[in-house]
Amino acid sequence: MTTTRDSTRFQRMVVYILGASVVAGMMLTALLLHRSNESTETAQAKADQLIAALQQAGAVHVPSQEQIVGVLGDDGGAACSDPGSALAGGALHSQLANGAGGPGTRPVIADSKVVQGQLLILQIYCPDELAEFEQTVEDLKFEDVVKP
Repeated sequence: MTTTRDSTRFQRMVVYILGASVVAGMMLTALLLHRSNESTETAQAKADQLIAALQQAGAVHVPSQEQIVGVLGDDGGAACSDPGSALAGGALHSQLANGAGGPGTRPVIADSKVVQGQLLILQIYCPDELAEFEQTVEDLKFEDVVKP
């Protein structure tokens, strides 16, 4: 089996340059259109509400308002994008394990504090998603295993 080259070096270079130009143009467009979570009054108010709720729940290390606004914005960000889905439930279950890899992975009985932060986020940022997430965690067994 033999292969033949039908294109010249010049033609290949034109294709490479056009392809690189298209990719560079798309990257530039994405950079210009991208907006990170802007610090609005609503975002700051919800961040303050979350900080107060975390402190009331007994959290020792609470993130700053700027950190919370940067991650959650005013709509809850990724925390509110279908938290009761099978994918989110699978991610939660994989975090409630002994940390071994492969066949050594075993579920553990965790402390309820593991999901309290997520529940507080959902209560403040997207209360309409709260019931679905509560159904995801209601079958889990929790014990008081974390010492204050």
